[in-house]
Amino acid sequence: MVASIRLLCFCSCLAITANAFELSSFLPFLKSTHEGAALEISETAVHRVAIIGAGAGGSSAAFWISKAKRRSEVEVEVDVYEASEYIGGRSTVVYPYNNTQLKPVELGASIFVKNNKNLWRASQEFNLTRFNFEDDDDETGIWDGEKFVLTLGGGKTFWSSWWDNLKLLWRYGYSSPTNTQKLVLSMLTRFVTLYTPESPRFENVSSLTTDFQWQELLIRTGAEYFDVHGISRKFSREIIEAATRVNYGQNLDRIHALESACSLAASGASSIQGGNFQMFENFLKKSGAQVHLNTTVKTLEHKDGLWYLTTSTSIRPTAYNNIILAAPFHSTGISLSPSSLASQIPEQPYVHLHVTLLSTTAPHPNPAYFGFKDTARVPTTILTTYEGVRVSGVKEPEFNSLTYHGLVDESAPEGEREWVVKIFSKVRLEDEWLAEVFGGKVGWVYRKEWDAYPELPPTIKFPPIKLEKGFYYVNAFEPFISTMETETISARNIVDILFRDEFDTGICPPPVLEQFEGEGEQEVLQIEKITKKTSDDFVLGWEC
Repeated sequence: MVASIRLLCFCSCLAITANAFELSSFLPFLKSTHEGAALEISETAVHRVAIIGAGAGGSSAAFWISKAKRRSEVEVEVDVYEASEYIGGRSTVVYPYNNTQLKPVELGASIFVKNNKNLWRASQEFNLTRFNFEDDDDETGIWDGEKFVLTLGGGKTFWSSWWDNLKLLWRYGYSSPTNTQKLVLSMLTRFVTLYTPESPRFENVSSLTTDFQWQELLIRTGAEYFDVHGISRKFSREIIEAATRVNYGQNLDRIHALESACSLAASGASSIQGGNFQMFENFLKKSGAQVHLNTTVKTLEHKDGLWYLTTSTSIRPTAYNNIILAAPFHSTGISLSPSSLASQIPEQPYVHLHVTLLSTTAPHPNPAYFGFKDTARVPTTILTTYEGVRVSGVKEPEFNSLTYHGLVDESAPEGEREWVVKIFSKVRLEDEWLAEVFGGKVGWVYRKEWDAYPELPPTIKFPPIKLEKGFYYVNAFEPFISTMETETISARNIVDILFRDEFDTGICPPPVLEQFEGEGEQEVLQIEKITKKTSDDFVLGWEC
């Protein structure tokens, strides 16, 4: 796996009758459901927020609220509703052979990088152990359906590194890799300002696009963008497309250039030992929010300044001052009232991905499948390109990526060792195919289908962040950049907007004005009670 990252680094949500009304004072369940729910808020006088979704966006939203309310000294109660039985959204793990004594395997969101400062900071603050993929020495190949157009890695020696660099230079020249690296660095330089005290506040994603001058990155496909900027077709369609296919299941001529560039920003790629979901569990644990798992939100109704929410387990609506939707709206099945709210959120197509996890005693894939002799060694990290189909009409690769992820059981004796393999593909990979690719040496198999990533064609139109007074949409950010990290950034921005709307403050309180008596006249001094750090470890939201 690490060799692939080294490669990419190199390029680097009824009217009541009178009698019934009288009886309701003694029998509360006879009250109008909305009346009873609203009464709960008026009697407690505590501001209430519902968050729908307990993935990266929802869990971090609860965490940001806990930070903001403590700084602003306001009372806010938070309920988090999650339809599934676990926290983490697309970040979840499975255990080989369903044996929890073995090392878990990430099923979905696998890595984050050092520039993902919220997740990096979370791993530190929550005392979670990171492991770095760059420590691996796997051999990496790029497969076009007929042949490997490039292989790299397979050793940590000076000579292996020297030989890899020579192969890259020979095939792609010097300017394409270095100019790509400059383009990605330019994007990253703007991106990391989102963590600084000067981070732009944005009411809509389009304004952020303008602030960062990223219009070109969003109106062009990755293919168009890199072509215009003088990157050779061979380099972009092989190296860069390998990154977009493994990270987003989309070809370079289908995905916008901003996400294409993000696919290459892999420096410091890491994962959490035991599963990335632990970061999101800790976000919720630290937030103090009430979490409702296995609870599907059915309806949301806006009435008399409050939001009324019903779930699969509720008897009557629950009233809230604010709603934060941290899940793709069209996949939730929530009925909105007024119904016009739904029309504000465009339908978002998703890439339907097949994930196949398996164990095998084969130390590498079967050479015969790739047209090699039996004695040949096949890369254990295989990325793919669509360029062979475009240029030569060869058969499309039957998978997007195939990667070995270490041993199932590191304590197993030499002759009984099994490796974990993860394969991403457009279609189900049948047992017969797996047997062919791994020489019949397949043990445990686990299959999962899900809508893994949004389709990300060029666009300058995004869903509104604020759908209605008190109703915010974290996933408005997803057509812009779709990662675990950017969900936490979107959530932070929404909490900032919510606190400005409701409490005239923000995720960080404004400067405090203090007065003192001068010589015969009152003078006003602005005192910054919260020091704005400018060191590299400053992360907006975590600090102010």
